[in-house]
Amino acid sequence: MKKYFKLKSGDEMPKLGIGTWHMGENKKEEENELEVIKTAIRNGCTLIDTAEMYGEGRSETLIGKAIKEFDRKKLFLVSKVYPHNASKAKLFKSLEDSMNRLQVDYLDAYLLHWRGGVPLSETVEAMERAIDEGLIKNWGVSNFDVDDMEELSECENGSHCSINQVLYHLASRGVDYDLAPWLEKNRIALMAYCPLAQGKNLGFDLLNHRTLLNIAKKHGASSSQIALSFIMRFDNRVAIPKSSKKEHLLDNLRAESVELDQEDIALLNKDFSPPQRKKPLDIV
Repeated sequence: MKKYFKLKSGDEMPKLGIGTWHMGENKKEEENELEVIKTAIRNGCTLIDTAEMYGEGRSETLIGKAIKEFDRKKLFLVSKVYPHNASKAKLFKSLEDSMNRLQVDYLDAYLLHWRGGVPLSETVEAMERAIDEGLIKNWGVSNFDVDDMEELSECENGSHCSINQVLYHLASRGVDYDLAPWLEKNRIALMAYCPLAQGKNLGFDLLNHRTLLNIAKKHGASSSQIALSFIMRFDNRVAIPKSSKKEHLLDNLRAESVELDQEDIALLNKDFSPPQRKKPLDIV
């Protein structure tokens, strides 16, 4: 069964989607990457995350090609704006360029990729105007810690922020100390990027950890499905794993059918303990 989180606008955002970082950067991989995105949609995965930074727009262009044959209204498209383009003078050009590459006339969510020199109040004003003009349905941020979120909430209409996309996986749980509870209290989605720790690319072989493998065996599942299910068990958390192979993609999508029990959660919390003190926000 598909799982959703209801945003402040009333829109329902799928709790499992796909990331597209590094997609579209290698022409030789285009045919395969197009098929991966199409396969995701055909199998009910309609949340697609991208950014103008990804391949300097090439990821968005790739997605635009992939989604042409599908009903736009059934997709949930997220893109992100560079901090230096998040001013009133530049945001709308970036937004227009992203939509042109995606070949759509609105985005379901538009995020500030990370904090830069533009005042948050100015970015919020531009985001709110984009909503008023029907160009986006929701807005949010990425790589914001608690102090950033508190400052944002003090801006006029800053409380309208619906999403904060941060690095989060079982082996990187720093946000569980204070950021995740803050987001949950304020009904803001925590969108987890790199929820599988990018295989071994982030320096931790998460998917071959003995505890994950044992729990996976118990459920007749894969370790990837266990890691994703752990994230989605929280009401406001969304996972956007990236996969360049169809078999890995389809395996990830089956995570929604895995229900972890209290014994599983206790084992995972024991081997991947939540932090007991404040930690710097992980960013890659």
